[in-house]
Order: sequence, then structure tokens, then C-alpha cells
Amino acid sequence: MSCLSQSIAQSDSVLQELVEKIRDAPSLALLILAALQLGRAVAVKVAEEVLNERGQVPTKWPGCPGCGQKLESKGLASREMLTLIGKVKWWRRRGGCPAGCEIGQVIPLDEALGVQPYQRTSLEVKWLGSALAVFVSFETAAVLLRLLTGVKVGPKSLWLWVQEAGQQAIAQLQAQLKALAQDSLPAEEMRAAEIEALPLLIGADGVLVPFRPDGGKSKGKTVWREVKVGILARLSTQVNKTDQRITRLKQRRLVAVLGDIDALKPRLWLEAIRQGLLHSPQVVWLADGGRGFWRLFDERFAQYATGILDFYHAAQNLWKGAKSWLDGRTQQAHNWFTSARRCLRQGQANDVLADLQAALELEDLPVSARETLTNLYNYLDKHRDHMDYAKFKELGLPIGSGMVESACKWLIQQRFKGVGMRWSEDGFNHLLHLRLAWVNGRFDDLFTLVAPPT
Repeated sequence: MSCLSQSIAQSDSVLQELVEKIRDAPSLALLILAALQLGRAVAVKVAEEVLNERGQVPTKWPGCPGCGQKLESKGLASREMLTLIGKVKWWRRRGGCPAGCEIGQVIPLDEALGVQPYQRTSLEVKWLGSALAVFVSFETAAVLLRLLTGVKVGPKSLWLWVQEAGQQAIAQLQAQLKALAQDSLPAEEMRAAEIEALPLLIGADGVLVPFRPDGGKSKGKTVWREVKVGILARLSTQVNKTDQRITRLKQRRLVAVLGDIDALKPRLWLEAIRQGLLHSPQVVWLADGGRGFWRLFDERFAQYATGILDFYHAAQNLWKGAKSWLDGRTQQAHNWFTSARRCLRQGQANDVLADLQAALELEDLPVSARETLTNLYNYLDKHRDHMDYAKFKELGLPIGSGMVESACKWLIQQRFKGVGMRWSEDGFNHLLHLRLAWVNGRFDDLFTLVAPPT
């Protein structure tokens, strides 16, 4: 420590004060925080020294894009940038046209560093700030960023960074969807061999989100709009201590859109191809009884996937039918429901349909009950091929859409349905696509932190 202290003292008195602060720290926590402060200060010094060395290296100037004459040095100009280690200042060479062409300043070091004109915040700060905003409110993200790095930015800055990154994610998706519409299939995502051999699960559900009225105005009644969410994952199974088979999701990927089924369809199809739909050994489609989702299944996935109707959604509809049919006879309704649910679970859907058909033939059946039972019969009959639950369980396939509902809760409810939250359409879409990029492992692609190969 003494050698390091002497070296620091010779270079900067401020740094020496920080060393003394570490020495005098009364607790480990304060010592570590003081050491972190010293580390940031030293990092700033090192970064500035390196940047100043690069900025003063003799430059081979190119020709002027206006007149063709060789550019000449116009001296050094300063630059300041807010970074994760604090504000960094340095000097670098600038060039201009000797003939006075209005081409602006040419600064080779800025171009080499990937720094844009008038940029005041370094990209890694935007990367971390946007990552925090994926999980918590902009106000909380600003506080966490300051606590973690010492960098002070306001919630508005974080909001702007999210809009920028989210817009880039949307633009990338639109380009991919356009290519897909022209029959250009996307490249499949890389998967380990053990993942490749697992069944592919595809499911979809909807969730409501609160929006501001009248195009985003803050005042007025909340407008609730549905977001369609799709999930794609590989299914693995484990046996727990009680010899029960537990399903686990591997390589989970999500898609979502503020729109209808037709807007979800190309997005889900795009991601399905990425996840190996076209040659997966087994594909499973799992959803509740929503007509739109099963229309999507019929149009896109029926030839590749085994359709499974969410058992618990089917059972819920059975209970509605029992209450309507056996109104006022609670025990009888409960007994029939229990029996019908057991039959359904054992893959005996035909027996349940036969009971419903017999009930519909009763002459004294009330009109409302007849309508409810007719709807229930048609619902179960339509999904007759999707309710072989005994076989599905034997194959280790899930029969409940809880995994899809869980994806909706994580993706949408945890971030977009906090107390008092209401969204504009643009603000929602930009943050949604940033969250999608995170969960799908594509977040870093929106921030060019690594220099492209030369």
C-alpha cells in the first residue's frame, strides 16, 4: 500500500486525499466505498491520458470532399463525455479545408472511437441505463444508476435512451418481417445439441395494459388495450423427490404486439422459424380456448404441431355449463362437474360430449341453460382432437397454459401495470421491444459496444 500511496501522491493531491480516506475508514463498508471512489478517479486519469495521447498523434489527412485539396490541421479541440467512470475530458486534432470549403470539422479520433458530433453521454452509460429501465421505472432506474456508478442522469434522459434503442429494435424487426413476407427465411438461432432434441412449445395469450386516452394525453379516462404475447421454448422434464415429472422451459423466447391476432401471426412465425420449427422432432401448440389463437394455429402451425387445449380453461367452461344446467342443485352440479372433469382428464371427452348431448335433448331445459350447454358442446367438440390429456401427460407434455400466462405476467404486468402507470402507444412499444430484446438475448445488439472488424 505504501508504494502505491507514494506513486499516487506524486501524481495528484486529490488522489492522495482519497487514499487517506481509505486509510481512515472506520468500517469495511466505508473502506470499500472509498476504494471504489479512488478507483473511478484513477480510471478517469488513465482514460484521459490515453485519449490525449491518441488525440495528439500526427494525422494523415484525407482530401477535402468539396474541392479535393488535402485537409490541414486546425489545432486541438477539447471534448468532454459522461461515462460510467465519470466525466472524461481530452484534446484531439481537428482538420479543415485550406480553401475554406464548408465541410465542418473533421476529427479522425472521434470517428475511430465511434463518437458522434454533439454526443455528451458515452454509449456504455446508455446501455446500462436502458438495461435498468427494462426492469424498473425510469425514476428508480435513475437512482440505481447513480448508486451503482456515481453517474447522475434524470429519468427523462433514460426515457429518451429507451425510445432510441426501442426504435432501433422496432426497425430491425420490421426489416426482418419484410424479408419474411418476401419468402426470405431468417437464420435459425444456434442451439446446443441437447436443446435441439427437446420438444418445441409454442403458446399464446393476451393481457390488458392501461393506456392514456386521446393519443397519449395525461388527463382523461384510462383506455385498456390488449397485448398479444407468444412464447416459444424447449421442453425438458425432471423427476422430483416424489417421483413426479416436472416440466422445465429451456431457451425461452417471447414475441408480443400491441394489436390483433393478424399482427401477432407474422411475428410468431418469424420466431418459430428461428427456433427450428421446420425440423423440430416434436412441436406443441398450447393455448386456451380463444378463437383467434386457434385460428392462428389452424392457419400457420397445424401442419407442424400437436394442438393442446388448456385443460384448466376447459374445466372452467365445464363448471359454467354445470351451474347453468343444474341451477339451484349445487351438490348435483358439483357431482356432475367432478365426474366430467375426471373424464376429460382421462382422455374420455366423448363421454362428456354424450352427457351434454343428452342434456340438450331434455324438453324442459330452460332457454338460457340450453344456450350455455350448446356453446359448451360446440366448444368441446371443436377441440375434440386437442383434449387427449391422458396421452399428453404420458408423453410428458404440459396440459395447462400456466407457462404462457407466466410469460405474460413477467413481460407485461411486472413492468407496464404498476400503480398509476398509463402509457402512450409510442412509449409502450419502444420499452416493450427493449424488454423483448433482453429476454431473447438480443439486447446488446442494439448498442455497438464493440468496434466493427477492420
